[in-house]
Amino acid sequence: MNYSIVLTMLTGVAEHTTCKNRRKNPKRTGELSEAAFVLKAQSLGFLVSKPWGDSEKYDFIVDSSVDSGGDSGSRLWRVQLKSTEVVHARGYEVQPIYSVYSSVYGRGKAAYTAEEIDALVVHIRPRDAWYVLPVKAFAPAKNLRFYPDIECKCARWENYREAWHLLRAEPRQTAGD
Repeated sequence: MNYSIVLTMLTGVAEHTTCKNRRKNPKRTGELSEAAFVLKAQSLGFLVSKPWGDSEKYDFIVDSSVDSGGDSGSRLWRVQLKSTEVVHARGYEVQPIYSVYSSVYGRGKAAYTAEEIDALVVHIRPRDAWYVLPVKAFAPAKNLRFYPDIECKCARWENYREAWHLLRAEPRQTAGD
């Protein structure tokens, strides 16, 4: 039996793509980079897991033991992903920080530490460029600038471009290990 209905009102939401001055939804662009990260990391042989919710300081757990021949040892990396499309002073900026709240000091921002994450992965969306930085390489910086399009003296992060091999090495060891 076929049924038909008449919609008295149809609603929907769409992003206005012709307005150049309007800022894109940062949550949505972050989600697109997360999907791209899962595809990229899994295509390189990593297992990728996402923690339930968004309360952790890291976005993903990356397991590199798949290609290690089954030897023992910790191969789990806490990875924070940051993506950007913003150009400032000829470079793409990311801020490896997160929001904090204290009843004494109020709202603020804090930089990631080695106790919170093992690596920062930066996705430059317009260039589909990926940077893999161990936390010790950038902490405690609160602003990083990447130059995937130009050669310049200040391009200090270029050694970490497509440096996925760093996630195949042992992550940092804690005092209890």
